Amino acid sequence: MLALVQRVARAQVSIAGTVAGAIEAGLLVFVCAEPADTEAQAAKLVDKLLKLRIFSDAAGKMNLSVQDVRGGVLIVSQFTLAADTAGGNRPSFSAAAPPELGRALYDAVLRITRERHTPVAAGEFGADMQVELVNDGPVTIPLRVS
Repeated sequence: MLALVQRVARAQVSIAGTVAGAIEAGLLVFVCAEPADTEAQAAKLVDKLLKLRIFSDAAGKMNLSVQDVRGGVLIVSQFTLAADTAGGNRPSFSAAAPPELGRALYDAVLRITRERHTPVAAGEFGADMQVELVNDGPVTIPLRVS
């Protein structure tokens, strides 16, 4: 599974002009499943996200997790993380999981995150979404869990 994690001061996702999910300080996580991914990998991704030490401690060092700071987590599906541009200027998305698997694994990431952390907000799988964020740092980290 692929994820792009951004430490944010705030973030929200809207669908057709209506806010579907919003958080204050925490993590905005774009998630993409690949064809061979499983629910075990989804759980491994959630473990990594919740333990990722990218928030500052009292000394200003990135030493705290989103759980430590009780931050929000906004999870958004984004199959374009699997883009392959090696063949030219038009990206290929054949490395992304088919929609049925992608939806199941996105739902698993969302369910597992909600079981282990709060607050958690989300976009909608397959929807045309507008994401607004204030990246804090900026801190942006790509993750791959296999």
